[in-house]
Amino acid sequence: MHRREVLAGLAAAGAGALLPRFAVAEIPAGAGTVRTVSDGNLVLPRSFVLGGLPEEELAPILKAHGVSGDQLTPPCNVTLYQDDTRTVLFDVGAGATFMPSAGELFESLDAAGVAPEDVTEVVFTHAHPDHLWGLLDDFGDPAFPNARLMMGRAEWDYWTDPETVNTIGAERQAFAVGAARRLEMVADQMEFFEDDDEVLPGIVAVGTFGHTPGHMSFDVGGGDGVFVIGDAVANAHVAFARPGWATANDQDPETAAATRTALMGRLAEEARTVIGFHLPHGGTGRVVAEGDGYRFEAADS
Repeated sequence: MHRREVLAGLAAAGAGALLPRFAVAEIPAGAGTVRTVSDGNLVLPRSFVLGGLPEEELAPILKAHGVSGDQLTPPCNVTLYQDDTRTVLFDVGAGATFMPSAGELFESLDAAGVAPEDVTEVVFTHAHPDHLWGLLDDFGDPAFPNARLMMGRAEWDYWTDPETVNTIGAERQAFAVGAARRLEMVADQMEFFEDDDEVLPGIVAVGTFGHTPGHMSFDVGGGDGVFVIGDAVANAHVAFARPGWATANDQDPETAAATRTALMGRLAEEARTVIGFHLPHGGTGRVVAEGDGYRFEAADS
């Protein structure tokens, strides 16, 4: 049976309560709407994200958010934008080969009533595995065969540079190899943009560099729309409470910290609705100033 038939059967059997895992409520954004669809979650060593931070200050932050143990399990929220003519994905998830807990995007899109062939554009925040490796299906063919592919020029240049695998560090070498292989296969299809470009009508790229050299966020629909932040703010605990801390999960920790600090201030001041790839509750909510830092106020809280 096809995935769509399985899901339809479950819903008919009264299993519709499963579907909120895959999609949250639609939010108006410019001429269309956005929602998030789940790609599952990651399972990461705590040291990969929080290594080297001051434990005395870190411990109470994690305790307040119920985070314990040696592993973190951040959700993966792919943003889906639709209007009268477009079905746009921001990133494509991890695919089937990165880790067993991720790679659920096709099932989530099915639950949201979207077939891979319906996707008209894919716009990338960056090229880490959990955002890029779902670009190809299990047979090595394009997973979204009718979609235009769009990426920031600096991000493309970094991951397609043969020297990147030698400079990225041992723990991320597989990231570089995997990105280079996939990007080479779609080189003729990729379109490029720069910071502050309108990549599609009503969707403006915003350079948020540091997590990767060319990481981009996107302002979708302006002030009353949403701000897709990708991994510029990659968790709802330390990144909010201490945005200025340089953290191990960013490739350029100091630049990422400066970017995050400025971005959080802007988003809180403008009271923008944000979507974060690794934020909880579907990733949608607002940045609220609190004490010396901020907190994430989820849309469904």
